[in-house]
Amino acid sequence: MVRIPDAKVALSTASVYPESTATAFEIAARLGYDGVEVMVWTDPVSQDIDALRRLSDYHRMPILAVHAPCLLITQRVWSTDPWTKLQRAKAAAEKLGASTVVVHPPFRWQRQYARDFVSGIWRMADETDVRFAVENMYPWRYRDREMLAYAPDWDVTKDDYRHFTIDLSHTATARTDALQMIDRMGDRLGHVHLADGNGSNKDEHLVPGRGVQPCAELLDRLALSGFDGHVVIEVNTRRAMSSAEREADLAEALAFTRLHLASAVKVPRG
Repeated sequence: MVRIPDAKVALSTASVYPESTATAFEIAARLGYDGVEVMVWTDPVSQDIDALRRLSDYHRMPILAVHAPCLLITQRVWSTDPWTKLQRAKAAAEKLGASTVVVHPPFRWQRQYARDFVSGIWRMADETDVRFAVENMYPWRYRDREMLAYAPDWDVTKDDYRHFTIDLSHTATARTDALQMIDRMGDRLGHVHLADGNGSNKDEHLVPGRGVQPCAELLDRLALSGFDGHVVIEVNTRRAMSSAEREADLAEALAFTRLHLASAVKVPRG
């Protein structure tokens, strides 16, 4: 007999790019995901709380997390002020019933934001039941040169946050040990972006099992520890030759995740 842990498996809407946020809800429902994480970016639907609520209700797909617009391509989404972005992400999560806001550490050129980031995240976390889960990033590399693009640090375990997100594509790009990182996060690990990578300079976001990251081992640890956060499939399907191929990749990722979450928790017959 196998006991399935409480962790829910969600689909990031970024996983269907270049298809739309609405398509992500449709695919998540058809494949049997437990919910979605909304990546707030240039798709107008991803920025519209009422539209997201209608999609969630229509497909019966809960919105489990909101990813704040922290990417280079979303610098003007929901304001150019980074704290305003986080306030809007918090409000969206509260209105949509999401338990988590995912946020990246600041870019180094956002000097004032970076200087106040750790204390500011604590202050915002104290104002809500929504978790602000700060995500590990990576150095930027070009050939033999490395640039530290994030502040206070791409390795978020070097700073004091209430909750963390671990992303295994990012650990691959950073060439850091993912299992050691989750050990450092400890019980503050609140959210997982599950993907794979081979350690290239590019943030690959491969389907779990197609790279060298310890995706199965991570899921085993989560299950055995009683992890009650969310495991979010955040993979890159841009090279899919068709919608059917994209959907097959997302079905494979879901099957991999459920298999390894379940196989770790075997209950002996009594």
